[in-house]
Order: sequence, then C-alpha cells, then structure tokens
Amino acid sequence: MPVAIEIVLQVEERAEIEKIARSTKRSVREKTRARILLLADANREEGSLRVEQICGRLRVSPPTVVRVKKAFLARGVGSIFHKEQANRKVRVLDGEAEAFLVASVCSEAPQGRARWTLELLKDKLIAASYVDAISKETVRQVLKKTNSSLG
Repeated sequence: MPVAIEIVLQVEERAEIEKIARSTKRSVREKTRARILLLADANREEGSLRVEQICGRLRVSPPTVVRVKKAFLARGVGSIFHKEQANRKVRVLDGEAEAFLVASVCSEAPQGRARWTLELLKDKLIAASYVDAISKETVRQVLKKTNSSLG
C-alpha cells in the first residue's frame, strides 16, 4: 500500500495558492494543481481529503494528485507553475523581424521579378540587419504561420 503524502500549508502559502486557484490569468492546469493542494492541506478546517475524494471533486486521476503532492514537497508553491522547457530552441526572428518579413511579402516584388522568393526574402532580412544568417526554411515556416492576405 502506498504511503500517504501529507501536505501542510503555512498561512502565507495557503493565501498564495488560493489566489492562484481563483485567478483568471492562470491556466486550467495551474488552477487545478492549486485546488489539489488546497483540498489536500492538513490545516483545513475539515482536514485533508483522501486522494479518491480529491479525484471525485476535481475530476482528475489519482496519479495526478500524487504527482502534484510530491512536486509540492520537493519544490514548494513553485511546483504549481509550468516549468520552462530546457531544450527549447530560441526563436531566430523576433516579432519586429517577423513583421518586417510579412510587410516585405505584401509589398511589390523586386524589379524584374513576378513575386518574392524565399531566397530574396532571406537576403532582404540579412540586408536589413535583422539577422546575420537565416535559412530559407526558417523564412518559409514563419510565413506559413502568418495569416497574410496577398490580395
């Protein structure tokens, strides 16, 4: 039989977690984690709820409750929030560069050309000093994700 994990929230922690649970600016996942901790708190007036009771109230699975409890014991209130992905690639183009790229695509094609090519757009970004180097594939992917109307 698994060992029961007891959560004991301090007054400040409980206030912070309650604020997160009621927030309209937090994700559903973060608010659910906060609610799990609030229901599992041994300092509640009614006492802590069992895992099955928390699952019934919040419609989550037992492993989720156990995982949230373990994470709280390991990392505290910070365990509620989404962790930044460690291996995430940095974006090559920022918002300003993307806007420049879309504006370029929507403008007239260069002299002697019927339309913009990925190679021409790549060269224009480099010439405008938005990037030192960029691949045609990156330009293509950025344009694919935008909803630009070419007429």
